Amino acid sequence: MKTVESRIAKEKDGTLSFGNFTLPEKSKLSDFAHEGDLYKVKTFYEITKLEKNGLFVYESVPGTSVFNFKSNGDVVSFGVTGKEDAQITLELEPDKEYEVIIDGASAGRVKTNLGGKLVFSVEAKEDTETAVEIKRV
Repeated sequence: MKTVESRIAKEKDGTLSFGNFTLPEKSKLSDFAHEGDLYKVKTFYEITKLEKNGLFVYESVPGTSVFNFKSNGDVVSFGVTGKEDAQITLELEPDKEYEVIIDGASAGRVKTNLGGKLVFSVEAKEDTETAVEIKRV
């Protein structure tokens, strides 16, 4: 199974990897410094959640492991693994339209709500990353 054993880690390319869907009990790590920001991760088999400077960034139900997560405002990209299909929620810009691309194929366009939440599902696999890219249209 491909997971992030340390719960959250900086990658050589400057991205973040986080989450461990194999944990039987909730585990969290706070005040993880990365590029001037503080991150907090909560993860186990039921949920994975990431916050940046106290604000919501990512959540999956059930829990997932996320690899090479990066966000530049217009594009969010990462790879995800898990035991089963997962519903993922991202915090993006409110009331904007985004294209959801999963494993290179468009899954359609979604408009965020007034709170900026974008919700979609992925077919997660334990040993193979599912590539996700979200682009502002």
